[in-house]
Amino acid sequence: MKISHVTLKNWRNFTRVDVELQERQFIVGPNASGKSNLLDAFRFLRDIANPRGGGLQKAIEDRGGLSKIRCLSARRDPKVEIAISIADSVHDSAKWRYGIGITQETRGHRQPVLSYEKVWDSAGEPIIDRPDNADREDKERLKQTFLEQTNSNQRFRDIAHYLAKTTYLHLVPQLLRYADSFQGRLLKDDPFGQGFLVKVAETSTKSRKSRLSRIEKVIQTAVPKLSQIDFERDGITGRPHLKALCSHWRPHAGWQREDQFSDGTLRLIGFLWSIMESDSLLLLEEPELSLHTGVVRLLSPLIYRVQSQRKRQILISTHSPELLSDGGIDGSEVLVLLPGNEGTEVKVAKDIAAIRSSLEAGFSAGEVVIPQTRPKDINQLGLAFMNGG
Repeated sequence: MKISHVTLKNWRNFTRVDVELQERQFIVGPNASGKSNLLDAFRFLRDIANPRGGGLQKAIEDRGGLSKIRCLSARRDPKVEIAISIADSVHDSAKWRYGIGITQETRGHRQPVLSYEKVWDSAGEPIIDRPDNADREDKERLKQTFLEQTNSNQRFRDIAHYLAKTTYLHLVPQLLRYADSFQGRLLKDDPFGQGFLVKVAETSTKSRKSRLSRIEKVIQTAVPKLSQIDFERDGITGRPHLKALCSHWRPHAGWQREDQFSDGTLRLIGFLWSIMESDSLLLLEEPELSLHTGVVRLLSPLIYRVQSQRKRQILISTHSPELLSDGGIDGSEVLVLLPGNEGTEVKVAKDIAAIRSSLEAGFSAGEVVIPQTRPKDINQLGLAFMNGG
């Protein structure tokens, strides 16, 4: 399944978002425009749907409360809303539509409550429409979604299962390199790849060998000194490790573990593993970090090729023109975030006239989209710093 459409209202940076999504979707914009916050809308739904996530109340609490989620530009209608359409393919009609509105109690502890929760089937018929009579009689029910309740989501459980499997990755190499120092402090859902090696270890031997073999071929091209990638457990502690055969001046190459890998190598391995991992939604934050521009240029076509086999929908935030340099990237695959006084606007790149005409003239998305997101007075940066002194 894929999320083919998303609508947001008063979500963090955005007063309103209403866009179609593609199977490979790049998200670009200036710093602090809301790229991470846009991805977080999908993480929020995952946290509600995940049986271990704690549901609606915990998802809001983890984000600092509803006041931290609600857009600062929200005025007359402060309700926060998220709605998605789910289809077998982004080009198919919706198989499901799910939406929630969230507000606060008007008195007492002012806890977050549902103003509505709705589910529509493929024919557009509502199968859930809350608040219902039971909700009106017992308003405590509106502090939980049906999405998080197995005894209430039977008719649309496919949605819950799909959202719960969403993966977010912004791998921080230091958390792998110094794993012993952070032992026992694993963050929920492991957004920074701290438990990446455990995930590799828990994969079946056959799948693990197959993925590492494919990763090895890419690594040999990107990092020529590394000729093999393998998995092992520490003979004393039993902890999982990756190791690579590294060539150097000595006549016989030596094996290195992940704590000796460069940041770029670790991030590239994490990226490659993730895009092969499953068919669920994958959210990637700036996968180009620490990588040579020549390698970054190959990531987009690599995603495309893997998607033709795995069918995994991938949403990617980026600042990199190299990541968008592939001529096969369509204007509909890029969302441009444009901050303004009333929140950030989200536009599909091909719907911006200047970008569309340049793409039609043969320029790459990287050449025409990234310049559109540069701060207006960026050339004054050095001057402003010196004058500030």
